[in-house]
This record gives sequence, C-alpha cells and structure tokens, in this order.
Amino acid sequence: MKPADPALRSCVLTVNGGSSSIKFALFAASDPPRLLLAGKLEGIAQPEGKFTVKGQAESDNFSRSVAVPDHTAAVNVLMDWIEHRFTQGELAAVGHRVVHGGPKYFEPQAITKEMMAELRQLSPFDPEHLPEEILLTEAFHQRFPQLPQIACFDTAFHHDLPRVAQLLPIPRRYDARGVRRYGFHGLSCAFLMEELGRAAGAEAANGRVVLAHLGNGASITAVRHGKSIDTSMSFTPTAGLPMSTRSGDLDPGLSWYLARAENVTARQFHHMVNHESGLLGISETSSDMRELQAREKTDVRAAEAVELFCYQAKKWVCAFTGALEGLDTLVFAGGIGENAHEVRQRICAGLGFLGVELDTRRNSANEAVISARDSKVTVRMICTDEESMIAKLVFRLLATPGKKIL
Repeated sequence: MKPADPALRSCVLTVNGGSSSIKFALFAASDPPRLLLAGKLEGIAQPEGKFTVKGQAESDNFSRSVAVPDHTAAVNVLMDWIEHRFTQGELAAVGHRVVHGGPKYFEPQAITKEMMAELRQLSPFDPEHLPEEILLTEAFHQRFPQLPQIACFDTAFHHDLPRVAQLLPIPRRYDARGVRRYGFHGLSCAFLMEELGRAAGAEAANGRVVLAHLGNGASITAVRHGKSIDTSMSFTPTAGLPMSTRSGDLDPGLSWYLARAENVTARQFHHMVNHESGLLGISETSSDMRELQAREKTDVRAAEAVELFCYQAKKWVCAFTGALEGLDTLVFAGGIGENAHEVRQRICAGLGFLGVELDTRRNSANEAVISARDSKVTVRMICTDEESMIAKLVFRLLATPGKKIL
C-alpha cells in the first residue's frame, strides 16, 4: 500500500451512479473546486464494460475492459480501484448524486442508516436509479466505514416549486403520500444558475430564465429570482420532453389501450417508456442525436425523431415563457444543448415573437452567447457540470461551522 498523501485529505470524491454507468471525479478544495481526475465505468449489464480514468498525474490515466454483468460487480470494480488508489484517511468525503429525495430530503447532508432506510421505502418513486445509488453508498460504508458520505439530491433545486406547479390532477389522497411533481436535473440547474450569475451578473440570474438541459435525459426549467417555478420532468424523470430512450409526456390512456390490445403489463409498459421510446423508439435505429442528424436526409424515421425533439423543446420554451410572464435569458446545456448547434437553431427558429433571435455565426461556433446583438432575449450556451456542483455542495457542508458530518 502506498504512503498517504496529505494533500488529498482536503479532496472530495464525487460519484454519479446511473442505470448503465458510474461516473466519478476527484476535486481539490478551491473556488471553484479544482478537478484532479475523472473516470467512468460504463457498459453495466453488458457482456463487457469499460473502466477509464483521466487525471493530471500520468499514473492515473488508463482504460481497460472489465466484466460488469450487474451493478454489484460494477460497484466492486470501483471499490477495488479506490482501495488501490487511496489510503485510509486521504479523502475528506465522498459526495453522491441521489436522483430522488422525495418530500423530505432536499439539502445536502450526511448519509445515515435512517436516511438509507427511508430511501429504500422511496425506491418505488424511482426504481431506475435509487436501488443502485443505495447499493453504492452501502458499498462505500462497508469498504471505508470512516469515510464521510454526503448525499446531494437531484430534486432539491425544485423542492420549493409553487404549489400549483407541484400538484398532479389526480385524487388528492395521493398527494398526502408524496405523489406530486418533483422535477429533476436539479444539480445541473443549480450549476447553470451559479454560472449564469458569474458570467452575466446578479441581475441576469435574478431575471426570467429558461434552462434547457438537453442530453440523453432532457428537461426544461423555468427560473425566476433564482428559484425554480416549473419544470418539464414530473413525478419521475420519464415525463416532459422525448429523450434518448424515454418517451416524455404521453396520453395516460395509452397504458390501458396497450394492456387490452397487446396484453402489455405495467412492468413492460414501464420498460418501454424508459428504454425503448424517445429518439430510439421513433427512429428505430439510434438514441444518439448525432447519428440521427447524420441520417436525416436519407432516413425519414431519423428526420422525424429530430423534428419531434426540436418541436417539443420549442413548445416547452414557449409554455414556460408564459409561466414566467416573459423571458430574459434562455440557456442551452447538456450533451445536445452544448454541441448540436443545428438543434439549437431549430428550437429557436420562429421564436422572434418572444424576443429570441440567434446569431448564426456565434451559434455555429458554440460561443458562450449565441443570440444576435439586437435580440431582446439573451441566449447562452453553458457547459453544465454536475460533478463540480456536487463537490461545491460537499465542500460547503464540510466548511459549515458546527455541522456534524459523522
């Protein structure tokens, strides 16, 4: 075992577990936190996965194929690497992205047995993410029992949604059980709002803002005075826009129709709308926006998938401009929002009546500000960074006087 490195004792490891991958990163304490290395374990539940790490030190950089038939195997691979890379006491804490905090958890806080028990009860709210996230926290505790673990909740940014934006129009008794609109991508939203304030000032951050986080998962959020007032995702992350494999909003009657017409069970319907729909379902070929754009001219299915995505995103921007009673700033982020300039162009086309005018050259060059000089609405492209936001939240918690972490 290598000797301990005192410099790492003020570092935070962030962990972002998903349904098919686990992303992690190491940050040093600074403002903003300084990235030291980042890694990813992908291909979980596939015949062969890949484990990659890229850091400042040459010894940290590697890529190798690994066997990860399930999440337990994937977690063990990550734990083995951490045990090899770090010695006891080197890390200040590990920060976890927890997708769903339910009605109770909305502030970053130390993970406890009581919290884990309550999150298990909450798992039916988010069966796609919570079980794997709980598995990760338990594995850390077993291998590194003295290492503080902090949960950062992806629903937190939307916790104070106005009551009218929280309510689902179903029998009121379900609201008492926590069945309401929660919203997600909150860590991304929090990061984007901080970056907007840094780049454009407090007046812009306190104005009427629409955040378009467009990636494999996609959501649009309306923000005023720095607070979320509405968001496209709802009780689960499946709602809202069509995404890479998620359907987005559907007619509720579809599930009953498929049950009668094709004997589709609730489990099969859940799998379909989360893993077989969206861009993949419409195109029948790919969930990757880049591939679909490349095929648009020769494959009508790909063209329709791209067109529907842009059309639905435009509708949400318009809807939330109404909720905000105007629009000052539109922000694009996420893998598609940051890189697909043609998608941004198509979403913004025809929104001149809202005051949105793009500069074609700036947009094609992926500049920070992509709106025209005379545009009444400032349109920005900001590279989101959920891992950096997790690190910020953990460092702030660690620095809070009198806050008990262990």
